[in-house]
Amino acid sequence: MKVGFIGAGNMARAIIGGVVSSNIVCKENVFASDKSLAMLEKVKNEYGINTLESNKEVVEKCEVIFLAVKPQFYFEVIKEISPFVKESTVIVSIAPGKTLEELKSAFQKDVKIVRTMPNTPSMVCEGMTALCSNEKVSEGELEFVCSLLKSVGEVEVVQEYMMDAVVGVSGSSPAYVYMFIEALADGAVMEGMPREMAYKFAAQAVLGSAKMVLETGMHPGALKDMVCSPGGTTIEAVSILEERGMRSSVIEAIRGCVAKARKM
Repeated sequence: MKVGFIGAGNMARAIIGGVVSSNIVCKENVFASDKSLAMLEKVKNEYGINTLESNKEVVEKCEVIFLAVKPQFYFEVIKEISPFVKESTVIVSIAPGKTLEELKSAFQKDVKIVRTMPNTPSMVCEGMTALCSNEKVSEGELEFVCSLLKSVGEVEVVQEYMMDAVVGVSGSSPAYVYMFIEALADGAVMEGMPREMAYKFAAQAVLGSAKMVLETGMHPGALKDMVCSPGGTTIEAVSILEERGMRSSVIEAIRGCVAKARKM
């Protein structure tokens, strides 16, 4: 099966890299287009795939098409490629806020659509992607799209009403985590630790903590309690974070993110 990417930015390159390196699809059967010739040259040199200057050509050659352009250009690109999309073509959207119904309406015909929400850790094969599809997509086709996305991380099929929440909890959340890592490092620097060392300590602590949640299956609160010795240093820090409203700030940030996604 031939897989095409319209847009060759960071997320497209992450997925292309995962797909090619895992041999799910051989590089000869992967195609990409982009308005930037420099971007096309970069992806061709990096992964050895086929690059085309025309979106139309990608659609004509491929059975599965990833729409990997910025959300503001989605409907413009859909209008351009719609006449060339075949009944058998599977369209994979990675744009936040664009519903299956809105995408179908933009094509102005029945189209097989898979809506996804990946995140940037896909660039290091530790992504988290949610997806859902319309009734035109077969079980086999959905499984194939899942296999492509599993090459860059974890995948979950969800009901569409959850997709905006996914934007808040995983799609945008790497930015929150980077802010937290930076803040941890800043605190360590204030106490005399060199900056690069502080980033390493903070990032590894976050990585290890996340892995414990995933691998132990324990509640995050129980894992937190394991670190908080009576009268110790950790409970002192936790008390300050609670006083400053860390949890409520994160919750409100996610609610704001979701509200914005619903308006896009």
